[in-house]
This record gives sequence, structure tokens and C-alpha cells, in this order.
Amino acid sequence: MLQRPEVATDGRFDTNTRRSDHREELRALIEEIFRPLTAAQVIGRLDAAGIGNASVNQIADVWNHPQLAARRRWVEVGSPAGPIPALMPPAGNDSFDCRMDPIPALGEHTDSILAELGYAAADIARLREAGAV
Repeated sequence: MLQRPEVATDGRFDTNTRRSDHREELRALIEEIFRPLTAAQVIGRLDAAGIGNASVNQIADVWNHPQLAARRRWVEVGSPAGPIPALMPPAGNDSFDCRMDPIPALGEHTDSILAELGYAAADIARLREAGAV
């Protein structure tokens, strides 16, 4: 994986205990070898050597992951700013489709929610006049 055969026979690194004892030297060597490589090249070497690994994605990598598109996890929803992409909830069910309503504008449902809570129209009007809603 390091493509430096002499490292395998280096007395500092030829056993797990010695690698642990010389951890900082080994880390510096690995960083020196990997520094000019791309992440894909390092992952390729690790995979070829059968060493378990995983990359840490940037948030844009997560959003653009091909599996999200392949599994149709993105839907478009309305918003006060216009249509925007939204990620479906992580759990799905074949019995029903997930509800993905438009994003409400600030205060869009205030009156109906207060009415459901038992506020009379006059009470809601007073709350508006007082600047409470």
C-alpha cells in the first residue's frame, strides 16, 4: 500500500508493538507518502490492500451522492422563495407516500392554529394589534 518495500522490514515497524512504539515516526512516513496523492488514490491503495476504510464527505458530497438520486430521495417542494429540493425522510413505507408539503411562509398558519387552540377571531385580532403574533 505504501509502495515502499523497505518499510516492511524496517525494525521500527515490523511488529504491531514496534509500530505502536514508533507511532509518530510511522504517522510522519504515511503522511509523507500520501500527501501528494488524491483521496481517490489513497482509497484505491487501501482497497487494493484489503484495508477497511471510509472517506469523510463534505456536506455537498452528501447532497450530491449518486445513491440519493438513484433511490429518488430528492423531491421538489414549494417555499415562499419558490421551488426548492427537499430530502425525503430516511424511513419509507410501501403502504403510503411520504407527505412533503410546501414550506409555509412565516406566520402563514398562525390564525388557523390559534383558532384550533380555541382562540376567537377577536382574540387573535387583539394579539395581532399587540404585536404578539
